[in-house]
Amino acid sequence: MKQVNYQQKNNYSTFKVETAQPLLEWLLQNLKGESRNKIKATLHGHGIKVNGKIRTQFNWPLQVGDRVAVSKSKQNEGFRSRYLRLVYEDKYIVVIEKNIGILSMEAGHKSLNVKAVLDEYFRQSRQHCTAHVVHRLDRDTSGLMIYAKDKQTELTLESDWHHIVYDRRYVAVLSGEVENDEGTIANWLKDNRAYITYSSPTDNGGKHAVTHYHVLRRSVDHSLVEFKLETGRKNQIRVHSADMGHPVCGDIKYGNGDDPCGRLCLHAYVLCFYHPVTHQPMEFETPIPASFLHVLK
Repeated sequence: MKQVNYQQKNNYSTFKVETAQPLLEWLLQNLKGESRNKIKATLHGHGIKVNGKIRTQFNWPLQVGDRVAVSKSKQNEGFRSRYLRLVYEDKYIVVIEKNIGILSMEAGHKSLNVKAVLDEYFRQSRQHCTAHVVHRLDRDTSGLMIYAKDKQTELTLESDWHHIVYDRRYVAVLSGEVENDEGTIANWLKDNRAYITYSSPTDNGGKHAVTHYHVLRRSVDHSLVEFKLETGRKNQIRVHSADMGHPVCGDIKYGNGDDPCGRLCLHAYVLCFYHPVTHQPMEFETPIPASFLHVLK
């Protein structure tokens, strides 16, 4: 049944619900001309209100007579930071998109880190919680991350990470033309005394690491490659790319000096997991950075 758009006010379009159904399902049916990704981005970005309250849950149960307000801008109303974007938040977890140049957690006195930014946001928004780190991205890697908002949720995520997270993908610009369309790199990774991770085809006392890759685009000079991790080891993609003979562009640690974007060209762009409390599937995807695509034009 068609829903009725009854007013536009304060940059919101407001609708009256005539059929009970989950929020995302309702949005997909009634926001004509909007893509699924844009609708999800608006929902993640705190741009949807139900009866005056912001809702971010995909499966929020709408009832007949509810009023849904849809923002014409997907910005989160209560959070601004140059270092990260708030993608999703509920009582137990927060999903963010991290920019380059910021650590995932504190490392040294007064280091710039995501946890500190989130803790300040929680304090200002009067939430009685702190950000709990459950996984990490390198300072110069951008992309999607989960933080728990309490210790129990943190422990749940950490104890069953490989079953809870069912799809985690990265995209990278590699130096040179990768010949094979897809493949798998598997070896053992271990740090030396200088904390440089190196690989070995046989067990060197380190950790076994498996990375699957798929070439999205290629040119004579560069390749845009999607990586899917079977394991999550320190610097895994960066070391495995170097093992392929095609290091990640902009990698001053394992690279060859090729730096077309002025940054480490590695971005965590897909993150899918079962919610640690509700067990509902949660799927997030961010666009491939425009600078990566520009290199492959």
